[in-house]
Amino acid sequence: MLIIKSTEEIAIMRKCGRILAAILDRLRAEIRSGIKTDYLDTIVAEESERRGVIPSFKNYRGFPANLCVSVNDEIVHGIPGARILEEGDIVSVDVGARLDGFHTDAAITVGLGQIGREAEELISATEVALKAGIAQARCGVSLTNISSAIQHYVESRGFSVVREYTGHGLGRELHEDPQVPNFVAGKDLLLRRGMTLAIEPMVNAGDWRTKVAPNQWTVQTADGSLSAHFEHTIAIGDDEAEILA
Repeated sequence: MLIIKSTEEIAIMRKCGRILAAILDRLRAEIRSGIKTDYLDTIVAEESERRGVIPSFKNYRGFPANLCVSVNDEIVHGIPGARILEEGDIVSVDVGARLDGFHTDAAITVGLGQIGREAEELISATEVALKAGIAQARCGVSLTNISSAIQHYVESRGFSVVREYTGHGLGRELHEDPQVPNFVAGKDLLLRRGMTLAIEPMVNAGDWRTKVAPNQWTVQTADGSLSAHFEHTIAIGDDEAEILA
């Protein structure tokens, strides 16, 4: 069932989103070569406690960390640990926060130092694709418009969108209906005021197919190519979407 949020509920999500954006800003400043990825997990735990939110991902369906850290050919759901980040890596961090029973969700990808041209173009294309999708998100517009805008832009840049994993509705639950594909799929609906969505293009430099690592969480590109990931939580309005996180 699609869930339309009230003005009061969106206000809570707006506050939660501001906090999540601040946590992401801290992460962006801290991601650098020479650190272990579990250092970033510690940051999310500390910042969440200090700012009065609960990390959405910790123990969600058994996930063992406060955020996802996915490096190079890892797409999503990377588990932070002892891996040391290196110059030239591209690093995606995906974070969720819960406040007063409501969730927001956001992700960024950053390059460490000198990265290759392909990596630069991949990161840029993924971020612009997210903006293209959000530009289509408003009351009365087809959900497919979002998917089409993302897919068209990504493929125009010579990259591919992941198909096994999608964006989603969210609010009282971290994942709610509807799914928000980054490609044109068969199912469609009209967007309504008060819907809150996580739009999140996951883009591969090579083929769109994926595989799951032996830890049963980390999703990787099947062909070993690089992947990037950007995400915003938005609220559907009459004329345009509001970015909440």
